[in-house]
Amino acid sequence: MYKVGSAIRDITILLDGCGMLGYGMFHNVTKSIETPIYARAFVIEQGSQKIAFVNAEVCFITMGLKDAIVAYVSKRSQGWSHDNIMITAQHTHSAPGGFTHYFFYNITVSGFKQEVFDHFTEGIAEVILAAEEKVKPSKIFMGKGTFDEKVDVAFNRSLKPYNANKEVRQKVRKNEAHLAVDREMKMLRFEGDDGRPIGCLNWFGVHTTSISNDNTSICSDNKGYAADYFEKAYSELFPGKEKIISIFAQDTAGDVTPNYVWDKRKKWTRGRYEDDFESARYNGQLQFEKAREIFEKALSGKAITGQIDYETIYVDFSRVKVAPRFADGKKHQRTANACLGVSFLEGTREGPGMSKAVGHFGRFSWGLAKLYRKYLMSHFMPYKEKVEMLNTFKSQYPKSAILEMGTGHVMGTKQVRRLIIPAFADPVIRYFKYLDKTGYTKFKPWSPEVLPLQIMIIGEFAIVGVPAEMTTMAGQRLRNTVKEVLTKRGVSEVMLSTYANGYAGYTTTHEEYMFQHYEGGHTLFGKWTLAAYQTRFEELAGEMLRPKELRFKGTSFDEEPPAKPRIFDKHEIWHGVREEDLRIFDTTRI
Repeated sequence: MYKVGSAIRDITILLDGCGMLGYGMFHNVTKSIETPIYARAFVIEQGSQKIAFVNAEVCFITMGLKDAIVAYVSKRSQGWSHDNIMITAQHTHSAPGGFTHYFFYNITVSGFKQEVFDHFTEGIAEVILAAEEKVKPSKIFMGKGTFDEKVDVAFNRSLKPYNANKEVRQKVRKNEAHLAVDREMKMLRFEGDDGRPIGCLNWFGVHTTSISNDNTSICSDNKGYAADYFEKAYSELFPGKEKIISIFAQDTAGDVTPNYVWDKRKKWTRGRYEDDFESARYNGQLQFEKAREIFEKALSGKAITGQIDYETIYVDFSRVKVAPRFADGKKHQRTANACLGVSFLEGTREGPGMSKAVGHFGRFSWGLAKLYRKYLMSHFMPYKEKVEMLNTFKSQYPKSAILEMGTGHVMGTKQVRRLIIPAFADPVIRYFKYLDKTGYTKFKPWSPEVLPLQIMIIGEFAIVGVPAEMTTMAGQRLRNTVKEVLTKRGVSEVMLSTYANGYAGYTTTHEEYMFQHYEGGHTLFGKWTLAAYQTRFEELAGEMLRPKELRFKGTSFDEEPPAKPRIFDKHEIWHGVREEDLRIFDTTRI
């Protein structure tokens, strides 16, 4: 028997001028509130075992934030750890930033904000504790439903890379972009034994970017509206003290957008209406209607049964030796230090970034710097440093790695303030030069490289927590990899929950990566990033076939991949950055 509790908490915080996290635009700051932003949680117990699934209406979750939340919860309630708490984001781009300790994601939000960090920590921790207090005997049902092709809810924004995948037998045309996405919504319905619904948790992949980067009002975007519509509708149907909670979580949203109309005035794509908030409400209504349909049908199915299980490991993604079966049969392939490509900084059709002129110059500069370092500077490098550099060039190819996040290079040099591109050419260049002068760029890596991978199992249902945003096909491959292993213990359904527990950019397939569109440019660890996720998640799933007391003791694998996932303590998660060095820097002084 399961016991389930739910809770919701308002985590809105308005700091005038605090940058929003997502678009990376300096003018995209918080000045007002359009909607509150919430954290929602479900706690599921079975005997002495318990898990918490949390979704927050923010851009992404950071490891530092989760670490603080777990510490907060553990002081108030026993039995909680990183292993049995999964914290996810629904990825709105219209919520405050400043709660990550990593340099790169603080640049356009005017630095780390202790107020935001503490506010989110307390709010998310308290919603877990509140949900735990409300647990009661319950049943869990699973449901699925597919959006009709005529429903304009989601569109693939990178068709050429998508069409290059081996799974795509018939190329999708431009006017069929709505077909190049996973149009299925999956759901868990939680029903109290007293006959009153507790709520639902659903997964559907579509970016929460109905609201564009010229916005200055905090808003939960389309998924926030969907959750609000659901909760209001069912709270009216089932009035009472306890509110019915709905979580609209993300699945494979990496290459999926809600925007499909070209706005001639703004020069980017938007939703159905010229008013972004109206477009967000419209898209949220579509998601709500599908969720309501699935919710109503879910009770006709069989209730989920079986044990609760969970594991979390930490993996250094800058040096994963990938299994050949995930690398097109090639041996000795591996990932590299995190790098961002020029195509990432150029943005997308729904969120344009740096100018094409600066982008072309960046590619040219990267080519020259690569030749200089490879054929001249390499003769003066220590052997280990030279090997790492050459591996980065190989693994990241054909990316023009304008920002080497792991080593602190910009356009091939660590002397950022001396870049040939003048500060007035682009705001990002200007800020990088300023921050290099102040010394903040020395805290490396600029984005996380050691990442948490998590699997939670509820009977025949598994939730895979991925600290990244995955494209449609990348997610399909990872889901299949995990399911192939976990079917051996009776798991029949595997859900990907992206933006979970941390954040490290995008993950594309190898085929998609080679196009170096926006998604490939933001696939940090090179062309074999997805293969690395498959390798490590396959290991983790394999360990979960063993009794808990025998996991990670010896190996259940052969020579490929390496036997045991690396498990890191807190200090290694921070890559040696001391807590006293995680200081606030104020880029508004420029």
